[in-house]
Formats: sequence, C-alpha cells, structure tokens
Amino acid sequence: MAAPFTAEQAGQLLDFSQKLDISLLDAVVNCFYSNVGPQHQLSQQVLTQFKENPEAWTRVDSILEFSSNQETKYFALQILETLIRTRWKALPREQCDGIKKYIVGLVIKLATDSTAQEKVFLAKLNIILVQIVKQEWPRNWPSFISDIVGASKSSESLCTNNMAVLKLLSEEVFDFSSGQMTQVKAKHLKDSMCSEFSQIFQLCSFVLDNSQSISLVGATLETLLRFLNWIPLGYIFETKVISSLIYKFLNVPAFRNVTLKCLTEIAGIQANDQYGEQFVVMFTLVMNQLKQMLPLSTNIREAYKNGQDDEQNFIQNLALFLCTFLKEHAMLIEQKPELQNNLLEALHYLVLVSEVEEKEIFKICLEYWNALAADLYRENPFSTSHSPLMLSQQSMPPRRQLYLPVLSKVRLVMISRMAKPEEVLVVENEQGEVVREFMKDTDAINMYKSMRETLVYLTHLDYADTEHIMTEKLYKQVDGTEWSWKNLNTLCWAIGSISGAMHEEDEKRFLVTVIKELLGLCEQKRGKDNKAIIASNIMYIVGQYPRFLRAHWKFLKTVVNKLFEFMHETHDGVQDMACDTFIKIAQKCRRHFVQVQPLEVMPFIEEILNNIRTIICDLAPHQVHTFYEAVGYMIQAQVDSVVQERLIEKYMSLPNEIWDSIIQRATGELSVLQDHEAIKQLGHILKTNVRACTAVGHPFVIQLGRIYLDMLNVYKVLSENISSAVALNGELVTKQPLIASMRTVKKETLKLISCWVSKSQDPGMVREHFLPPLLDAILGDYRRNVPGAREPEVLSTVTAIVDKLESQAIEDVPPILDALFECTLEMINKNLEEFPEHRTHFFRMLQAITNHCFTAYIQIPAPQFKLLMDSIVWAFKHTMRNVAEIGLNILLVLLQKFTVHEASTQFFQTYFLDIMQHIFSVVTDTSHTASLTMHASILAYMFSLVEENKLSAPLFNPASVQATSNAIYVQEYVAQLLKQAFPHMQDVQVKVFVEGLFHLNNDIPAFKEHLRDFLVQIKEFAGDDPTDLFLEEREGQLRQAADDKRRQQLAVPGIINPHDRPDEMQE
Repeated sequence: MAAPFTAEQAGQLLDFSQKLDISLLDAVVNCFYSNVGPQHQLSQQVLTQFKENPEAWTRVDSILEFSSNQETKYFALQILETLIRTRWKALPREQCDGIKKYIVGLVIKLATDSTAQEKVFLAKLNIILVQIVKQEWPRNWPSFISDIVGASKSSESLCTNNMAVLKLLSEEVFDFSSGQMTQVKAKHLKDSMCSEFSQIFQLCSFVLDNSQSISLVGATLETLLRFLNWIPLGYIFETKVISSLIYKFLNVPAFRNVTLKCLTEIAGIQANDQYGEQFVVMFTLVMNQLKQMLPLSTNIREAYKNGQDDEQNFIQNLALFLCTFLKEHAMLIEQKPELQNNLLEALHYLVLVSEVEEKEIFKICLEYWNALAADLYRENPFSTSHSPLMLSQQSMPPRRQLYLPVLSKVRLVMISRMAKPEEVLVVENEQGEVVREFMKDTDAINMYKSMRETLVYLTHLDYADTEHIMTEKLYKQVDGTEWSWKNLNTLCWAIGSISGAMHEEDEKRFLVTVIKELLGLCEQKRGKDNKAIIASNIMYIVGQYPRFLRAHWKFLKTVVNKLFEFMHETHDGVQDMACDTFIKIAQKCRRHFVQVQPLEVMPFIEEILNNIRTIICDLAPHQVHTFYEAVGYMIQAQVDSVVQERLIEKYMSLPNEIWDSIIQRATGELSVLQDHEAIKQLGHILKTNVRACTAVGHPFVIQLGRIYLDMLNVYKVLSENISSAVALNGELVTKQPLIASMRTVKKETLKLISCWVSKSQDPGMVREHFLPPLLDAILGDYRRNVPGAREPEVLSTVTAIVDKLESQAIEDVPPILDALFECTLEMINKNLEEFPEHRTHFFRMLQAITNHCFTAYIQIPAPQFKLLMDSIVWAFKHTMRNVAEIGLNILLVLLQKFTVHEASTQFFQTYFLDIMQHIFSVVTDTSHTASLTMHASILAYMFSLVEENKLSAPLFNPASVQATSNAIYVQEYVAQLLKQAFPHMQDVQVKVFVEGLFHLNNDIPAFKEHLRDFLVQIKEFAGDDPTDLFLEEREGQLRQAADDKRRQQLAVPGIINPHDRPDEMQE
C-alpha cells in the first residue's frame, strides 16, 4: 500500500525552485500504480503536470540516482524520451553533451554489472540512447560507431548490450523510419550506417569466431539478423558468413532458430545474376545439415504436436526458409540436374510441414504452393481445344513433369484441409453440435480464397489427378471408412471450389457422380444432424456450378425442387442456406426459368408462382424477403413486357392481398394504423417490395404505381401518430415497440422509393409523376418532427433522386435545401458523434447536389451559402473517416467548378484563404492523417490556381497590403499562419516548406511526402540550430523540381506566356 500524502505535499513536487523530495515522488508514483479513488486521481494529476513542465528533464539524473522505485525510474525515462524526441534541438549544446555523457555512463555501468531486475530498465535506457544517436550522429557524434565498437572489446556483458543497441538502431533507421523522421534524415542515417558498417561487421565476425558466451553469440546473431536486409551484399556473399552460419550454428539447439532466420533473410535477397553460385552452395549445405538434424522419414506433423516451443518454432522457421528460398531461387536449382534430388527433398519437407495442424505455418506453405502452381500454370495456360485428360506425359512441359509427383501430394493436403467458404452457414461448433454460423470469420474467408485459388491452379495442372483424389475420398465417405462431418465438409468445400477449372464434359461427368453419391448418402444416413450437414454440402456444391445447371435443365429443376424441400427443414441454418443457394442459382440461371424448356408445358416460373404459398409457408420473414428477391431476378429476365407485367402482378398478389385488406380497413377506421400487428405486417410487406424491386428493376413501376399514393398516405398518417406520441410523452417514446414499427414502415417506404428511382430508366417519369407527391409527403414532415423522429432515409432518398435526375433536379434543390438543410445541420453541429446516419446521408446529399446541380448554389442567398461552406468545413473536420472524405471530395469538386464559373471572383475572394487555413488545421492535426492524400490533392490544386494565375482578382486589399501578386501574398500568408501555429519552427524551415508547396503542386505523391516531412518536423522543437543538415538538401531538391517543371513547360509551345519566355535571340 502506498504511503498517504496530502494534496499540498504532492503539490511541492511541482515547485522547481526547491530541492526534489525523492521519497515523496516515490510515494506519489506508488499511489498512481496501486491505489484507486481520490488519491489515485491526485497522483495522476501531479505526475501529468510534473511531466509537462519544461524543466522536468533537469530532475531526471537525481531521480535515476536516488530513487529506489523501478516505476519512478521509468517515469524519469519517459520525461527524458519526450525531451529528446521533441525539444533536443532547442537545448544548448553543453546540455545535450551532458545528457549524452550521463546516459552513456549509465548504460555502461548497468551493462557491465546488472541484476535481472535491472535488465528491463537497461533495455529502456538502450532505447533512449538510440533516440539520442538518431539526433546526434553523425554530425555531433562522428565517432559513435567506433566508440561503441571499441567499448565492446572491454567486456563480454558490455558487448552483449552494445549488440542490442546496434540492433535497435538498425530497426529505427531501416524498419521504422517512415513517418518518424523526414525522408532526407532517414536517407542520411542509412547512408552513414552503410558507410561505417565495416567496423560493426568486424566486431560481429570476431564474436562469432571467438566467443564462448551463449548470451553474447545469441545477441550477435539477433543483431546480424537485423542487418542482413540492408548491408552491402559483399559482406554476405564475399565473406565466410554463410558457411559459418551453416556449419557452426545451424545444428546447435540454442542457435538454430535465429540462424535459420538469418539464412531466410539471405534467401530473400534478389541477386541471382551476381551471386547465383553462392545461393546454390548455400542451399546444398543447408539441405545436407537438415537431413542430419531432421531425417526425411520424420512425421513432422506429430513432431510438431508433441514438441516444445523451441522445436515448434524451428519447424515454422524451416517453412519460412524453404518457401523463401524456393520462391526466389528455385530456377537456379532446377537448371542443375545433379541437384534435382535436393530440390525434391526440400519439397518433400514442405509437404510434411504443410500437414502440421497450425494455421500460421500452413499459411506460409500455402503462399508458396500458390505461387508455384500459378507459375507452372502460366507456362502452359488452359486451352479449350482439348480435354486435359488427353494431355500426354510427352507433351507436358519439363518443369511441370519435374514437380508432378509433389503436386499430387499437395492436392491431397489442400483437399483434406480445405477452409470453409463464406456461403456455408451450417457448421459444427466446438461442442460437436451442428449449428447455424452467425459470425463471419474473415481470417477463414481469406484462407479459403487462397486455398481455392491454389486448388484451381493445381486442377489445371493435372485435372485427372484432382478428380481421382476427390472421387476416392467421396467413395470412402459413402462406404464409411473415412466418414466424419469434418472429412465430408472439407471434401465438398474443395469440390465446390474448383468450379470452372475443368472442361465442360469432364465437369458434367464428375458432378453427376458427386451429386448422385451425396443424395444417396443423404438417404442412407439417419439423424437430423447428419442430414443437415449433407444437405448443406449438396446446396453449396450445386450453388457453385451454374454452368452445369444451365446446360442441364432437368438437373436444375431437380435441384431447385430439392431446395424447396429444404425450405421446410427446420434444422438450424438449413432454411437460410436453401434461400441463399436459391438466390445464387436464380441470378446465374435466371433466363432458364422464364423459357419453356423441352418436355415442359409452361415456364418453371409459372409453376413457382402457382405454388408460392406452399413453398414459403415455413419460412421466417427475412427468408421470405430473400425468396422474393430470387424470384424477382427470374422475372427480370423476361424480355416480353406484356408477359413480364402479368408475372409481376401474379408474383406480388400475395403481399398485395394483405396490403389491400389493411388499407381497406384503415380507410374506414384510421385507428387500424395504430394496431401493432397491422403495422408489423405493413413493414414486412414493404420489405418484400424492396427486395422484389432490387431484383426486378425499372419494370417494378407497375407494382410501385399500384401502391404509391396509399403508401404515401400511410406515411403521412404514421408521421402524425409519431409526432403526437412524442408531443405527449417526450422523445423517448420513439423507442417503444409500436412507434419503432411505425418508423420501420416509414423507413421501408423511403427505401422502396430510392431503390426504384436508382434503377429507373425514365428520369422524366420520376420527375413528373413520382417526385411532387413524394416531396409533399416527406419534406414538411421532416422539418416539423423532433430530431429523434427524423428519418435519415429522407436524406438518402433525396440523394438518389438528385443522382438520377442530375441537372433536371436543379429547380427542386432550393425547396429541398430549405426543408432539410438547416434543421439537419442543427442536429449534427453540436458534436462529432450524435446522429451518425443523418451525418453521412446529409453530406452525401450535399455531394450529389454539388456534382449535378452546382448552379443551384449560385441562386441561394449569401448567408445560406456561408452556412453551406461552414458545413463542408465541418464535414472534413470530422474524425469519422467516411464523413471527412465526403467533405473533402465536395470541397475539391466545388473548387474545380467555381474555377470555370463566372462567379469565381467573388467566391475565391471570400473563401479561398479561409479554406486554406481550415485545410492546414486538419493537415497538422494528427487525428486526420488517414486523409493525407485528399488534403494533398486539395492544397496542390489551390496552390496551382495561385501559381498559374488562374484567380483573376487579388485575394488581398491592394490599398493596405504591399504584394505584387496573389502568389507572393499567399506565400507570405501561409508562412505567417504556420509561424503563429508553430512558433518553435525556424523561419528557414517554414520558407522551404512553403516553397515546396508551390514547386511540387503538379506531382501529388511528392507533394504528399513534402507535407508528411513537415508533419515530422513540427513534432520536434528545432531550437536555434539554423544549419539543419537536411534543409540544404531539401532546398536543393526543390530547386531541381522547380527547374524541371520550368523545362517541361518550355518544351510545350504556348504553355508559358510569350512575355515570360526567354527570347530565342538571347539564347
């Protein structure tokens, strides 16, 4: 328990004129980590204020020296780390040197003699040392590399720690530099490390050759591992590094994992031309060692299952090494007949590792098998002229022959381990029960996609073998020797995944066998669970082979009737899957259902519509909606509009019956529209209409017209019901079941209208017949309602209408904005979170109006236009990424449209500098970094307008401002803006940044990197060190960019004003 203290005592810690009371600081830190309640809050407050004090770093040395508490020491190191990262350049030189000397001394002391507890503290100190090195080396600490190498020779424990420091430095500079330091600084450090690497390499070689210390050799190998991806290649291939790794360390249990990682890093280097022979030698040596360490007869799957962590890691690292090497350099080995045996042994290892029951290891192998199969396929792609069964061994490409025996084993692994496809809903859970799956497992879906692709390539490479393995496994399911849910599932998922990879004749023969056997299995097995699993697999497979179904009508009809049977099967998930499979088949085979097929008296759609009540009687509402969408796709395929109209009437007769009876009752007695059951039925019917309209498209107008005015009347009545309920009982009433159902009816009405409008092929009809009654019903109602009862779908419906009518909607925009704009803006401008749906739909509506009805904006009064501009700025200030992106898109389009409009002068004079200021405020706010590309595009466009003199009037008042052009004024304006926001930036840094904004505005990627560098700089206090090394290089690059741009412009006649062109005579 921490010692108690008062607020007054704790406050003494913040008085930097007194001597620091270390024991009091220890007590406050202890309290922060162990207490809850007021004491905890007090300690948190004091520590935060202490840390933020600019003088806090002056207390670090005494805390580290005299505190007995590890947490307090960590607290001191956090203060120091912040100082180094943000304010190092602002410190006087002697203080920098003092801190550096102190930290180096502390690291040496602890590294030479530290307890286990201090090891963690030392690791944190190492990080701080590396932060200092990044600031100081090479300019202010040119001897750093020779210092650390020299110190390493004094003791093994210090050498071990120095290896850790070098490893950290390598990671900071080569792996994590992006976004942490400017591009130029990162390049400078990389160049320095490469040029001074020989000293580090000599140290590593010396340790590896001579040291007997396990910890030192381990640390050196770990450090070498970090170096291998960037050091000059000569250090790897022209020294004895590779042979030393293989002969000396690979077979030593303590080092084998890190050694194998080093060899993998080397294997990934792409330098075949220069060092091909060295790669071949390395592969041969590793294979020879491997066969001694892990004989080819080992059952790797079992070895992994029973192995310790270290052994399991070795198998994973082995997979990484083999996959990396073979992916990059297999060609070198293939070309040497005497090494082909080695290659086949390596592939044999990989097949064994692919059987290991560990997802991450399997993914590594899968990636390689995928690349290999794709590569072999591309050499000799699929041909439709002959069946692959006819492809003889002789006509097979030699590379494919070489891999033939291995690929057969890989096929077996893929088929036995096939991942679950997204469409399969019936699964076996961990308790061994068959249930419906509700959560989508994205990892499993991605795994399925990779495996599917690999198996398709493998099927192309040898279709006969794939078919043979699959039919063998299927017979073993039927005769019971391999029967299990898991085995049946993986097999059927594999069969479903190779659709389209075979010639049509082979596919037909194979599928008939598969479906026949599975239907037999369904009859043979007893028990609901068994039947559910088999049904789910039959549905998955038939859904995957639309080409086969289209070509075999009788089979298609049998399958659909089987699906209708499954729609009455109440086992969890079976009905859902039957509906999902039905809609997939309907989409792919839609035409076949509306044509009269051979030996049939009428199209099958008629049969479905005649029996629709019976088919859907056991389905839940959401399944009925899916069913209606599926049938809609069939009706959409009927090209004869008269027949199509009759089909739509018959198709919608069941929902229309219920709709008519409710409307009839409501006409006589309005209270019907307050009956919960009736309202729920209306919601269900409208949802059915929405799904039907989604599939049928524009021709659905006949059904929409039938119910349209009634539907809008119901909308108005329900709106009044909701409003009076809210007036009586407050806004919370909208959560009550009856009111919620009423809102569902309103929402579905709007969805149905926007669905049809977006699919309509006759904008004139929409504008003339559908729009007036709609706007009459929804606009006033939306404005009158309390915020909580306004439907966001009103905004999305308006968006759909504007998108469809485009410029024809210009006259409707003012009343729409009048009704919807201000009342919605008031709902969303209080904060960034409330009403998320309204937010998104509101800005999408503005986006549609900006894109299609821009001139409507010109007609609205100036105060409203100002409000519009404020709302766009508000949009891109959101941290909700989708809203911010819409705001930025609207702004860019608006700028582009105003550039060519006669109202541009007034617009740009009023808003240009304002917009620029707001964009800079979000660019420099770290919560908006995801939109950097859009920010760069907008700023680049604005700077190009100024630079190319596209703005006809001045952006400043010539009477009071001494500027000769907009370009000069904007340059000054932006520089002042940034200096005020970031007073710690030097003038020269700001100047270089602003110049870059002008010179790079034609190259968005470079412009974006320039912005990103500036964001890195504003995190650091630059102090008064004007000779910042990297600025000169940046200035040089900018001058070069400006010259290049000028040269390109000069090369194109007419780009540059003749008065600005150099005269030919002068040249």
